[in-house]
Amino acid sequence: MKSSLCDLSGLCASVVEVSAVISPPRHREPQRLHREIVDPRVADDFFSSLLGGLRHRNAAIYFPRLEIPDPLNGNQPRNVGASGTLAGVYARTDQTRGVWKAPAGAEADLRGANIPVQLTNQENDELNKLGINALRTFPQIGNVVWGARTLAGSDLETSEWKYVPIRRLALYLEETLGRGSKWAVFEPNDGLLWTQIRSSFGAFMNNLFRQGAFQGTKPGDAFFIKCDETTTTQDDIDSGVVNIIVGFAPLKPAEFVLIRKQQLAGRGK
Repeated sequence: MKSSLCDLSGLCASVVEVSAVISPPRHREPQRLHREIVDPRVADDFFSSLLGGLRHRNAAIYFPRLEIPDPLNGNQPRNVGASGTLAGVYARTDQTRGVWKAPAGAEADLRGANIPVQLTNQENDELNKLGINALRTFPQIGNVVWGARTLAGSDLETSEWKYVPIRRLALYLEETLGRGSKWAVFEPNDGLLWTQIRSSFGAFMNNLFRQGAFQGTKPGDAFFIKCDETTTTQDDIDSGVVNIIVGFAPLKPAEFVLIRKQQLAGRGK
């Protein structure tokens, strides 16, 4: 997985595919920053001033910042945003478990980093409600990621993209299925093409089902693919477009999430 560093409204952020992993800025008074984030009475003001009201389903924020050894300063602790470390956790989780697994929990250990601010369970709960992911230290586990919500994941948002793994799985499907259907551009836009698309997409989704990416005990419960005369009208055909609808049952929650795709077709006539 490719990751790159960028600047987002003065924040330290890393881009993982098309998802932004955000860390709060270094504050002159760390305890004040701590209070601003975990106190629900001022959290909305904090988000408005810090993030410009950003509540995007493709972004996630983690608190607190981390300390890592600085090799340029005798390995003295250096306060850094957690985004770089989290990008590594994302990549490791993708490789070992799959993009559908939340990059959080006992397996999401923060290697080579310390957590300078210790959160209580109550503070962790308040952060979750706000859509902020906590970084925690537990005696039997160590330093770990203890949250997997997007910035659209606050309890008030009630977004279908509340959780990082569900959103990232949808992004993965959109990108992969989009790339995998480019061959349809110059094919006749008819029933044969629609059957071929359903077969191709079905094979891909069934492979993910066997890997445990979806809920359901059989493929029919885990995903569906629609590409026929009900999704592609004559006007669509005349415009050179075939419409494909892919639905999948994420591991949490259990409702189907729809992905709508359009692909050019019939351009060679």
